[in-house]
Amino acid sequence: MNLRRLNSGDLPVETKALAKALLGCILVRTGEDGTTAGRIVETEAYLPNDPACHAFFGKSLRNATLFGPPHLAYVYQIYGTSFCFNLSSEPEGTGAGVLVRALEPIEGLALMARRRGVERSYDLCRGPGRLCRALAIDRSFEGTDLFSDPVLWLARDDWAPARVRRSPRIGITRAADHRLRFYLAGSPYLSGPARLSPA
Repeated sequence: MNLRRLNSGDLPVETKALAKALLGCILVRTGEDGTTAGRIVETEAYLPNDPACHAFFGKSLRNATLFGPPHLAYVYQIYGTSFCFNLSSEPEGTGAGVLVRALEPIEGLALMARRRGVERSYDLCRGPGRLCRALAIDRSFEGTDLFSDPVLWLARDDWAPARVRRSPRIGITRAADHRLRFYLAGSPYLSGPARLSPA
């Protein structure tokens, strides 16, 4: 792949803008067993003072990364088995973030398939827990600087994103009607149904 690693000036800080800007970017995970990478096709924004955001009740040991500088990896576990990969957003001191919900796998598909125990590329990274397992992302990456880390980082190539759509977020009960899910129209790798609403 002909990739250009992103730096801090390439991505916005504001949460909704970051959620949209990440679409089409590539998440890269290197390791001794090989490199895996996928194009981000779906995100969700979790805003300051958002009751669905992990930062809503204030800063704690668990969510401190969301209050740190923007663009750090915030990784948490759900259901005791799966991890979710997020980026912190907003200026330091403000708790907010962007969840990466789905990737289009583009490198290391055989390695992803072994990690996931599935064969269809369609299923490798379709959902936040699946993509973390496919790329071997866990809590050890909590707080990672995605612009300087040699193992987990963000990149772009010459690919031009398709139309961006938005819908309510998936799988939450608080502020469930907020249209803060962003995705690439027509992608077969989305984690949930597409709804044709312009971003």
